[in-house]
Amino acid sequence: MRVILIGCGIAGAALSLTLQRAGISHVVLEQASELSEVGAGLQQSPNSIRVLEYLGLKDELARIGVPPAAHLFKDYKTGEVYLKTPLMPKVEEFFGAPYYHVHRADLLDIMVKAMDPQNIRLNTKVVDVKENAQGVEVHLSDGTVEKGDVLIGSDGLHSMVREKFFTPEKPRPSGCVAWRGLVPVEVARNLGFEQNSYVWMGPHRSAVLYYVCGGDLFNWVGIGPYNDNAKESWSQTGSRDAALTEYEGWNEQIRELIAGTESLFMTNMIDREPLDRWVTDRVALMGDAAHAMMPYHAQGAGQSIEDAWVLGRSLEMAEGDIPAALKKYEKLRLDRANRVLLQSRAAENLFHMSDPDEISRRNARFARHQQEDQDGFPVGQRWLYSYDAEKAVMGTDDEWRKLSW
Repeated sequence: MRVILIGCGIAGAALSLTLQRAGISHVVLEQASELSEVGAGLQQSPNSIRVLEYLGLKDELARIGVPPAAHLFKDYKTGEVYLKTPLMPKVEEFFGAPYYHVHRADLLDIMVKAMDPQNIRLNTKVVDVKENAQGVEVHLSDGTVEKGDVLIGSDGLHSMVREKFFTPEKPRPSGCVAWRGLVPVEVARNLGFEQNSYVWMGPHRSAVLYYVCGGDLFNWVGIGPYNDNAKESWSQTGSRDAALTEYEGWNEQIRELIAGTESLFMTNMIDREPLDRWVTDRVALMGDAAHAMMPYHAQGAGQSIEDAWVLGRSLEMAEGDIPAALKKYEKLRLDRANRVLLQSRAAENLFHMSDPDEISRRNARFARHQQEDQDGFPVGQRWLYSYDAEKAVMGTDDEWRKLSW
């Protein structure tokens, strides 16, 4: 069996490591000439960390990751905490794997370093993809053709594989733009930010903050109404004065954080409508190509990593029956990832409420959760974090399936 992957982001790298572990021949085709340090902070919860540990990255994760003590949901103006849920070390004790904040570049770096260099080809542009009864073909811009038995679209939001074989609808603009930046640890500590995950909620806007890069930097992302200047790019710079105008009237802790940021970036927030299928007989989608989602539940990268393990292990266990392996992958993954996609989209209203009555009901619900949730973990967190991709593949995840969101 030879597997061809298009795209070496988090999804592609995780699948490459899974296939490498299984001894399955594969190649990752990446159009970039180098895997540069783009992106932002990522929150990696036990469901994805568990897979990364299966892949042998436990020690490296502990080096680059920051273990937050708690999730804090706060009022944009007063800073009042409406809900506090535990993270480390309690989340590891309860779910069996830790919770880390990492920078995307750091995570991709440790993954790529663990890959066999022979399995990745940079500066490789794909111009066409084909499937036939004998296998798959990937046509490259230099005129050459890569042939294999399986084609995996790990090529992100604007996936060529998705457009070619599945629903070709356009990405869905969310109506929001993300402002983001990194500040040195000293700036964040001087402003009173402890080692937590913060969600500040305000009318039409929110801000998410946490430490990354082993605790050396503090990452913040502010999401608000769409800005005509925002492009769908992780490297587009933004104006600090414009960001401060967007967050006029917010708590001074947030405004001083923005003011203390030297380089700001802005990104138009995009997702996709859920698909009802991800596979053909020899082609499969994964990661953002399959289920690009909004960041409110911090699960985009995590769901991609889950995909990678389930897909790689399904191919490993296939005994040559590739269509059956891909159908098994789709059956195990599509419903869960689509549910997270829709929940992440719905959470925008939770974080951005402006109607006083709605806000009052939301805060009352938070207060009930604070009193009633077993061990401090809401039902949504239990459903997300308890998932074990290996148990899913083996069909031994009965306990998780009893949970609901």
